[in-house]
Order: sequence, then structure tokens, then C-alpha cells
Amino acid sequence: MNTNAKPAGLGDGTRARIMDDPGLILDDRDVMRALITTSEAQMGGNIVDLRGLAMERLEARLDRLEESHRAVIAAAYDNLSGTNQIHRAVLRMLDPDKFEAFLSALGTDVAEILRIDAIRLVLESTEPGGDPALERIGNVLRVVEPGFIDAYMRHGRTGTPRSVVLRTDIPRSDRLYGADVDALQSEAVMKLDLGRGRMAGMLVMGAVDPDLFRPGQGTDLLSFFAGVFERSMRRWLS
Repeated sequence: MNTNAKPAGLGDGTRARIMDDPGLILDDRDVMRALITTSEAQMGGNIVDLRGLAMERLEARLDRLEESHRAVIAAAYDNLSGTNQIHRAVLRMLDPDKFEAFLSALGTDVAEILRIDAIRLVLESTEPGGDPALERIGNVLRVVEPGFIDAYMRHGRTGTPRSVVLRTDIPRSDRLYGADVDALQSEAVMKLDLGRGRMAGMLVMGAVDPDLFRPGQGTDLLSFFAGVFERSMRRWLS
């Protein structure tokens, strides 16, 4: 009996390639699945092919591993991209040498770098109606009464609010965003420590994208940004 006889229908070139590199078949899932299915059909329905079952489980485990691997890579890429955005925004924020230019850059270049649709600096003041000298600066600054910031950050909830709050249930008031509030779907709120003897401050970022700021997302980068921002504000207020 000639054990080297070629199977009918298998060409010389195809057979030679398989013999030289069996991995061509072993690495192809569809081909291997077809071979296993054919083998099971020849064995009949009363025989359990443990190797086939093991391969199915390994394939399922490999699929889950690949999906997890892709998720980790995507998360790492998003984190790196976010870090680069924050670093660019911080560098731009440190450029101006006048407070008016600082606020102007915040509402234009910094907002564009961070891909947000609205940004507001909120300062509490005991002066009724705010300070006219501050109000002339532009649309970024809002002067509010004492206690407004904590109440805004809590938004009806009890307890002390976190220093950074991410949410999609934005208070539907035109107090901060004006008419733009209806278009905004997510928000980041950061409380600012402006130094001893000064009233509270707050930085708010609004976005049309409902997925940009969501509860449960990491806040480390925003905490870093808020830390740099409040130190810049202390310099301007000194």
C-alpha cells in the first residue's frame, strides 16, 4: 500500500504548499472549522469529539481575549490622547500676560483644544450685581452670590460635592450658559481653591456630546487641569 499517494482532487501545487507549511491550514480558523465539521460528520452523531469541543472553547476564550485586548488598547489610546489635550490646553493657558487675555484664551483656544462647546469661570462675590470691572471682560466670567457654587455642584443632592463632578443632568438655567444651555448634554464642574481669604470659584465645561462627560469616568486629568488653573488664578488675584 502506497501511503504517499495523493488524495484525489488535491493538486500537486496545493499539496506541496501544505506539506511545506502546515501552518497555512492551522492558522486559518474557517478552514480548520470546516475540517473538524467534516470529521464529526464522518464519525456519526453517537461519538463525542473531545478535541472539537476543546477547540470550540479555546476559540471562544481567544475571541474574548482579543476583544479585551482591543478594549485595553483603545482605553490606553484615549487616555494618551486626553493627556496630550490637557497638556496643550495648560500651555496655552499659561501664555497670556494679562488677565483679559487669559480669559479670552480660555473661551477660545483652550475650549477648542479640549473640544468643548462652552466654558465658564464662576466667582462668588458679596457685591450685589457683581463687579462692573469684571463684567466687561467678556462671556467667560460669571459673578454669583455666596453659596451658589456649592448649590450648583450638588444640583439637589445632599452632602459635600466632590471637587470634580461629571454629569449629563445639567441644571436647565441660563444663569451660566445663557441660551446655549439647551444644546448642552454633558458637563464637567470643578471647584477652585483661590487661596486663603478669598471666596469660592468654579470652572464649568459644557459639551453637546452626551458622552464627553459621564459619571464614572476618570477625573485625574481634569483635576490636574483645575489645579493648574486655580494656581494661575491666584497669581492674577494677588
